[in-house]
Amino acid sequence: MRVLGIMSGTSADGVDLVLAEFAGGPRDLAHRVLAHLEVPYPEALRQRVLRAMREATTREIALLYHDLGRFYAQAVRAFQGQAELVGLSGQTVWHEPPWATFQLGEAAHLAEALKVPVVYGFRASDLAAGGQGAPLVAYPDLLPFGEEGLRQSVHNLGGISNFTFFVGKDPATLLALDTGPGVCLFDEAAQALGLTPEAATDLAEKGKVDREALSAWLAHPYFAKPPPKTTGREVWRLEHLHPLPQEPATLLKTLLAFTAESALMAYERFVGPVDRVLLAGGGARNRVLVGLLAERLPVSLLPNPKVREPLAFALLAYLHAQGQVNVLGRATGGRDIRAGMRVEPG
Repeated sequence: MRVLGIMSGTSADGVDLVLAEFAGGPRDLAHRVLAHLEVPYPEALRQRVLRAMREATTREIALLYHDLGRFYAQAVRAFQGQAELVGLSGQTVWHEPPWATFQLGEAAHLAEALKVPVVYGFRASDLAAGGQGAPLVAYPDLLPFGEEGLRQSVHNLGGISNFTFFVGKDPATLLALDTGPGVCLFDEAAQALGLTPEAATDLAEKGKVDREALSAWLAHPYFAKPPPKTTGREVWRLEHLHPLPQEPATLLKTLLAFTAESALMAYERFVGPVDRVLLAGGGARNRVLVGLLAERLPVSLLPNPKVREPLAFALLAYLHAQGQVNVLGRATGGRDIRAGMRVEPG
């Protein structure tokens, strides 16, 4: 079955689409990636998404819900006639487990555009089953990337940093959690300074880490919580960090060190030694952040770091269509469930 996976991450920079072909079930899964496409949000749309994470009115959110669905419908035109099914993550604008998780993007627009079923609402399904609504990609990480004899993790450096750890191909060893901020704080600072991500990375490379600020930030109570645990951009904002370095290069370098150190703490507290850490997500392209992690972890990059999450949502939809469990409770804190809702074209 050919499935199109659509992922909009907490970095809120656009949408990644992966067309993949799947065969078999969880025990004998075969897959191959057929195509990958990145479609950035127009700046006006991105600003509306960011506003929805903070202070948008009910009307603004309602309009954005449908406008994002229409945007996705336009983005998938390149795959017209190629996909038999779609797995949609939606754009998360609020994530506060166990009370709420909220994703924008009306799936019906996609179903009408491609004339195929769309599976969506994965996070809401898991939340209702007692889970955190994240991380959803743990089982889809294990199935294609598990390798006998290896203690490894797939680590996503998106707006939020999260990893899935497993030994070999054994689901019983699976551990997944959000380690804290990914590149959301760095991106926020770069935008405030009027810098592109590339220019901000160049500047951070010249900066020094403010150890006093870093120590204060690492005292946040989230880091001491045991898994399963998840977090979001509503927690990690520059306005919540004190003290905040004023010198730009120092600020940017310290923010990247914060992401790296909080991730390293999670490995030390909850995982122990690892043989391999596969990096994914947009932050895997940040050489300063990757360098900080590589000082203490055996990191390597997935061939295309942006493929991992949309591929995971394609697999979630595929398993849903097969009537299979697609979200494991040991990752999210809930029950093992067949997560997702399905909308058919009219």
